[in-house]
Amino acid sequence: MSSPSATFAVWVSAWLPGSAASDDVLDALGHWSELHDVVAVDEPTATELDLPVRGEAGAPVASLLTALRRVNSTSVRLVLPVPGDVRGLGTRSEFAGTALHAGEAVVIDGTGYGLVPEPIADGVLRWTAFPTGETAGVEHLPLGEAEHELTGAMRVAAGVLTELGVAKHRAGVREEITARIAHRAAAVWPEGTPPRSLRVLQRANEVATILDLAAEDAPGSAVSSSAARKRAEALRPLNDAVRLARLAAVQEAVRVFSDHADQC
Repeated sequence: MSSPSATFAVWVSAWLPGSAASDDVLDALGHWSELHDVVAVDEPTATELDLPVRGEAGAPVASLLTALRRVNSTSVRLVLPVPGDVRGLGTRSEFAGTALHAGEAVVIDGTGYGLVPEPIADGVLRWTAFPTGETAGVEHLPLGEAEHELTGAMRVAAGVLTELGVAKHRAGVREEITARIAHRAAAVWPEGTPPRSLRVLQRANEVATILDLAAEDAPGSAVSSSAARKRAEALRPLNDAVRLARLAAVQEAVRVFSDHADQC
């Protein structure tokens, strides 16, 4: 999957109605880091969620699941903000600023809280709970439309890779792409995750891998700042297509599991 927040959103959405076990959620998060801990940004949030406050030793990640039950959470959603597109974050807040800096977060709908994961040391990922303030409503992202845009992005990304001469200047690039895709595809998903969501996420991983390589400088190369800027501008629409496809795929998976909860 694209990020720890995406993994959290899908697995917790399956766990809340009982379609997944808590141990399965924790195992899935283990794909992103060997160790996870949890803190709250301030004393009121720490008290409400029964978590240590920031600055203290973090609690085990299992405490997050206990906190979700504590606030009677029924659904979570993924946000993947970037400058110029902060959909889902709503008003300015410390949560919104931290989520934008991290490029990802989870909103716990109906509770006024959100979570942002950030690496704090090698092999350690910290989840910080924030009050979210007023967040924007959920914007439906049609999965079919996102998949179509991603297919086009795949063709363009391959062309960009050729234009930048990545294969020419980077030995073994095909093998490197295959290895990176395999690592990203190693994450497991809850039983019942929509097949189309899985297909879109896999395609997003493929496109993202190509874009990552296209954005990197070849070993031993020297790229001017203007060339690097032009390269980033060329890749930005493709990165947006990947990001929106991931959002749409996760949103669909969350919807399916939430509908299951409503039927129980």
